Amino acid sequence: MTPAAAAKRSAGLLLFRRTDRGVEVLLGHMGGPFFARRDAGAWTVPKGEYEPDEPAWDAARREFQEELGLPPPDGEPVPLGEVTQTNGKIVTAWAVEADLDPTAMTPGTFTMEWPRGSGRIQEFPELDRVEWLDMDRARAVLIRAQTEFLNRLEEHMR
Repeated sequence: MTPAAAAKRSAGLLLFRRTDRGVEVLLGHMGGPFFARRDAGAWTVPKGEYEPDEPAWDAARREFQEELGLPPPDGEPVPLGEVTQTNGKIVTAWAVEADLDPTAMTPGTFTMEWPRGSGRIQEFPELDRVEWLDMDRARAVLIRAQTEFLNRLEEHMR
């Protein structure tokens, strides 16, 4: 098995909107204790893992619904391709122009033992907040590898 075949894969939707302040993208701050006090590198495109037999586009739409509790918006998808994060995960994304109210989200949750070794299982939101960010702010806080999606979106918009 090749390393790429063994890598975990995620797919997601990068929503964008045009405002009088410029282009903004919808990003989520990762939930849970590891990211609670972090800003830079703690924001992500709403995404999630999928199995090899599921089409990435279907996974991106499903994961948007699971992560935000909102249906994925209709709109023309702009393929942004793949990036490989430092943890080896391969992320595929599409941009969709849409506007939604992030305060309407009902995030999905996950459970984990916390604190480690305590035997206590706690539930945390997958994304503890979702916000519209301008491109400069998005670049400052997004997982480093995912900033390439912003570059590709800007290239598409030229």
